[in-house]
Amino acid sequence: MSDPHPPRRILLKLSGEALMGAGDFGIDPEVLGRVAGEIAGAVREGMQIGVVIGGGNIFRGAGLAGGGFDRVRGDQIGMLATVMNALAMQDRLLREGIEARTLSAFRIDTVCEHYSRDRAVAHLEAGRVVLLSGGTGNPFFTTDSAASLRAIEIGADLMIKATKVDGVYSADPVKHPDATFYPRLSYDRVLAEGLGVMDATGVVLCKEQGMPLRVMNINEPGALQRVMRGESVGTLVTGDDA
Repeated sequence: MSDPHPPRRILLKLSGEALMGAGDFGIDPEVLGRVAGEIAGAVREGMQIGVVIGGGNIFRGAGLAGGGFDRVRGDQIGMLATVMNALAMQDRLLREGIEARTLSAFRIDTVCEHYSRDRAVAHLEAGRVVLLSGGTGNPFFTTDSAASLRAIEIGADLMIKATKVDGVYSADPVKHPDATFYPRLSYDRVLAEGLGVMDATGVVLCKEQGMPLRVMNINEPGALQRVMRGESVGTLVTGDDA
């Protein structure tokens, strides 16, 4: 079923791990190019896109905290990793002929712009992709939470959580081939059943502000363009299961 009011402005959340490809660290140029191509195609069809990329392919502060590493310092390093990923995506988009700007939640002015809601919206309205890096600028918040916050702030019509599977299942479909696929879910059900769509803080933010969330496979060719056209792609999380 198609949406009679397809989204025009979206916030796309990518994990840092999505950029690794078959590797176990860093950025795979082929994967970066493919994802940038998907974003570029959607922009050419008129979509305004903000992107939040995690930093787990480079550094994950929460993981090291368990080994005695200072959590605040670790999270700060992780936030810097998201800036690195955003700059890499900006460069690839520019080579695709798409204007893009990297904005950071903390000041790093010689590298990119400092984030403000008005600046981000102005770039979007000018047809530029906005890469929102640095998380929320604070420790203890994941990039899932940052993505929900930024989606709300920029007035996105839809937030997309890009994954490596087609949407949300009752269990990991790789380990459990008989897992049930959910085309639509409520925020409450996601939280109650711990379905792992994204961290709880991010889901609660979307619920409280009525931000629809779509979980989809970023590796599916043309998926972003299909979302823009109002097609039902992946799993939609809203206020009800209907």
